[in-house]
Amino acid sequence: MPQNLDAVAVRAWCRLALDALGRAREEIDSINVYPVADGDTGTNLYLTVESASQAVDAAFTGHDPALPSLAETVRAMAHGALIGARGNSGTILSQLFRGMAQILGGPEGDERAETHDTDHTAHTDHADGHVLELALRRAAESAYEAVAHPVEGTVLTVATAAAKAAGAAGSTDCGTVARAAYDGACVALDATPGQLAVLGRAGVVDAGGRGLVAVLGALVRALSGETLSHKAADGGHARVEAAECEELPTDGGGPAFEVIYLLEADDSAVARLRARLDRLGDSLVVVGGDGLWNVHVHVDDAGAAVEAGVEAGRPHRIRITHFGVGDAHTTAQPPRERTQRAIVAVVPGEGLAGLYAEAGATTVPTRVGEPPASGELVDAIRRAHAREVVLLPNDAELRHTAAAAAEQARTEGVRVALIPTRSAVQGIAALAVHAPDRRFDEDVVAMTSAAGATRYGELAVAERQSWTMAGICQAGDVLGLIDGDVAVIGSEVAPTAASVLDRMLSAGGEMVTLVLGESVPDAVAERLEKHVRETYLAVDTVVYRGGRQSALMLIGVE
Repeated sequence: MPQNLDAVAVRAWCRLALDALGRAREEIDSINVYPVADGDTGTNLYLTVESASQAVDAAFTGHDPALPSLAETVRAMAHGALIGARGNSGTILSQLFRGMAQILGGPEGDERAETHDTDHTAHTDHADGHVLELALRRAAESAYEAVAHPVEGTVLTVATAAAKAAGAAGSTDCGTVARAAYDGACVALDATPGQLAVLGRAGVVDAGGRGLVAVLGALVRALSGETLSHKAADGGHARVEAAECEELPTDGGGPAFEVIYLLEADDSAVARLRARLDRLGDSLVVVGGDGLWNVHVHVDDAGAAVEAGVEAGRPHRIRITHFGVGDAHTTAQPPRERTQRAIVAVVPGEGLAGLYAEAGATTVPTRVGEPPASGELVDAIRRAHAREVVLLPNDAELRHTAAAAAEQARTEGVRVALIPTRSAVQGIAALAVHAPDRRFDEDVVAMTSAAGATRYGELAVAERQSWTMAGICQAGDVLGLIDGDVAVIGSEVAPTAASVLDRMLSAGGEMVTLVLGESVPDAVAERLEKHVRETYLAVDTVVYRGGRQSALMLIGVE
């Protein structure tokens, strides 16, 4: 029976691709000459797929116990890759996923599939081999369209060869088509040193193409269970990197900075942005659509590249890397001595980021629905520049990501303690008892104890009708959560928050922490403070503003 591609297979593909890139990451990083010898192609691909996999997992969690459709799953994969794309290679891979999603995840897929036998059209729950071939073809086309000056002998060449091989397979079986694409990609990858002079001189294959081969191998495994290994890419190659964009001089005369950011902007503004950035620098890749874009460029004037983004729309997650220095977000600085101890915390909202920063923490800002990848946490640990780091994830869903980041940082010689805080209010409690002059273990124990003694609540607005622990909620209802579970369903913020406070304080408490979202008026805080003061005489209340991108309200009781 022919094998089809469905939501479950896409989820397995993401997880297997992440595992494959994790195993090949160091090898891919080590083949690094073009366009900049910064040894991060494998890491960037891993972090991009990590973000895609997290988005797919979230899609499944959101539909539990039902399954998301194939369309919903591939759209989540593409969106996750877009917001988490890192570097040249990751940005192009995100566009490859987006191209596939255009066929597998929307009406265009149904229309294009209808050009084949009606028994093989795309459905909401699965796609056959013909549709997978169309998706691979569109992926390669869209990647070429995203790169300002495409160069052969790169991941673009490998993607095109994979698509052509998939089409030549002429099969309705997805496993057969995926295997043909993988084989075609392997042949193309082995030919890259003869197409790009810098690779030929170093005697290596293209690093981005090597990563794509790993991703396609994972697709074969997800569909058929077959484990593949490309022999040429597994051999010992010199330490160089692959090209993803236009050819640059290899004498060290290239641009000084890599600039990458997400951009909210319309199509017309992005068209003007492309032209401006193309004049400013090279290695230009702009991917995305529907109002959200990922912009990547190499320039000498990083400020001008960011300013161009500001003129086009709203840039965020701005990342600037100085080649040869490797420090993100800043221009080059002289080496400095490590501090003894630092706090690294994930925080939702600009107000909380300021609060944590005032307390001396290095912060990783988050936006609703866009959790940070492990690489972002590792970068923050590096920026903290300390021998000892206490990591506060402040979200139960980030425990695995934070653990992976901590493990990576330990391999770089940093002593990291992960405190499993599940809310930013638990992180505030931990910060309150932090004492850098104590022994590291003693400080971690005290902070862990303070966080564990803090119950946490949250107010959110229901997006749709659904079952909860407190009954059925309707879209627009105010939900009061305690320790992650819905405990109260209300219609207004203040009464719902008061009910949550009463339930939390019924078990005792000495301090209430309220973090108000941007839309919550001061009058609500005053009402809640008065309620606590008059009902619980020995309990103090402290109020903070979460600012933009924070939850509607966070509540802590300790």
